[in-house]
Amino acid sequence: MDLSRISACTYPLREKPWDYALRVLADAGVYRADLWGRAPHFPEDANDDAVTEIQEGAARIGVAIANLGTYPGGDFSSDDQAAREADLQKMRATIVAAARLGARSIRVLPGRGEDPAIIDTIAPLFARSAEWAEEFGVYLGMENHRGSIAGNPEHALALCEAVGSPWFGVLYEPCNLLHAGVDYREAFNTFSEWIVHVHVKDGRWDGDEFQRTHLGEGEVDVAWVVEALEGVGYEGDYALEYEIPDIEPVESGLSKWVTTFKAVQVL
Repeated sequence: MDLSRISACTYPLREKPWDYALRVLADAGVYRADLWGRAPHFPEDANDDAVTEIQEGAARIGVAIANLGTYPGGDFSSDDQAAREADLQKMRATIVAAARLGARSIRVLPGRGEDPAIIDTIAPLFARSAEWAEEFGVYLGMENHRGSIAGNPEHALALCEAVGSPWFGVLYEPCNLLHAGVDYREAFNTFSEWIVHVHVKDGRWDGDEFQRTHLGEGEVDVAWVVEALEGVGYEGDYALEYEIPDIEPVESGLSKWVTTFKAVQVL
């Protein structure tokens, strides 16, 4: 695997300005960012001036924007037609902004809630979004998360098949699945052909409590994850999602994750 495909999420630094977050990544040896899709890292209104500022600042710092961790698609399941239409326009604006920034992908929400009945409502809107995604060369990925249909591998697969576009798929998150009590290996086998982006972190169960850990100290077999993804021809980034500032600050801990992840690749 090309080690230049390592990126890192700025979400753990969400209380700091986006340029500070990018500098922390660069200091840790990461030169691609999974930019959090809310202020102060990315504006809700992705206007030209704001996108230009990020574009120029990222180039100055030397960290490319690989993915936008944004949230369009949540209102696709709304009963309000105006809300659905507004979110559709937000989706297009986000795709356009991602293309300007050179991002390969954006994160989307597959409606709201865990009821798969919403698939019939949201699939046509995601199909339309996928047409724009193809036009601008930007993948759309729904993250495996509790509280969303993407947290259920079968439901995620059903939505992918209903949309029917290679530009729409799954943001594979093994640790989120582990936390939700879902076998991340079986989930991979269910929707592997639809994976468009990946988040990497670690954790373990201690009795009834789930604990985040440093990478390599939990129950996620990172070597298996990478081998499985490379085995199906995955070409996207591996975004390190450092979510343990209570254990160690991002500023010192992220570089340890980079070292651990690089070591996995040469086994």
